[in-house]
Amino acid sequence: MKILQIDHIGIAAKSIEQVAPFWSAVLGLPITGRETVEEQKATTAFLPVGESEIEILESTAPEGAIAKFIESRGEGIQHIALRVENIEEALKELKEKGVRLIDEKPRRGAGGPRSPSSIPRRPTGCFWKSASGDGCVRIPSPA
Repeated sequence: MKILQIDHIGIAAKSIEQVAPFWSAVLGLPITGRETVEEQKATTAFLPVGESEIEILESTAPEGAIAKFIESRGEGIQHIALRVENIEEALKELKEKGVRLIDEKPRRGAGGPRSPSSIPRRPTGCFWKSASGDGCVRIPSPA
């Protein structure tokens, strides 16, 4: 698996509108777009930072993954996405190394098909994701 760069950092927030002034007015990072992904029950605001970006994530439903994350862990970094050269090869390698996959095939997320696959929480306390132009999958952490 070839990791190319940090693709984005996902920040879980109760309200994009409440946290946007900090990112835009204080840090000078403009929101360049928003997207709601119904199947993920989330809205994402995009704030480019060089070749990477910050994504502010807001749940659109109480049962959504972002709402559950905030309920259990509070607002803050929800995931770090690493861009990989080929997501299918990365998934194959992770599976061969014993990583249990949530999604075994790429799926669409916010920002289009480049969306992430995740390795949640361990060893660092947040979800890790790998992003590619080929789609996304989710991968839980090893036990």
